[in-house]
Amino acid sequence: MTDETTGRSADDAELLSFRLGDQEYCVDIMSVREIRGWTQATPLPYAPPHVKGVINLRGAVLPVIDLSLRLGMDDICGGDRNVIVVVQVDGVSAGLLVDAVSDILAIPISELQPPPDLGDDLTASYIRALTLVDGQLVRVLNLTAVMPNDRTRAA
Repeated sequence: MTDETTGRSADDAELLSFRLGDQEYCVDIMSVREIRGWTQATPLPYAPPHVKGVINLRGAVLPVIDLSLRLGMDDICGGDRNVIVVVQVDGVSAGLLVDAVSDILAIPISELQPPPDLGDDLTASYIRALTLVDGQLVRVLNLTAVMPNDRTRAA
């Protein structure tokens, strides 16, 4: 079944894609609340290294996660070229600091493949699926694993 206004099938996963360094990642667009420019975060004592700090988002305190650092890559310094993708998962909101937002993708669910078993639970917990877009491998993140845990929220 296809939606005549968008041309998308009900069997498509709608994803927001973004860049971290030279790598492409995406998240379920239904988890995205807004996309905003970089705002300097207020650091919190004893916060994990991947938590840049918190920002005030219309009266709500929002943790900002350096997604690159969270995924084991080099940290993002945060500047005018960076973007914060505000997401909400299971009632918990956070800002994901990324290099740039790329596109909105409609990928047939049948084309989403599980990550390979590398004997490392961390890879499988952070990456929900992989897919090819224009010949490039794109990773679909498991936002539940990326989001701050109870210990981080208490910081």
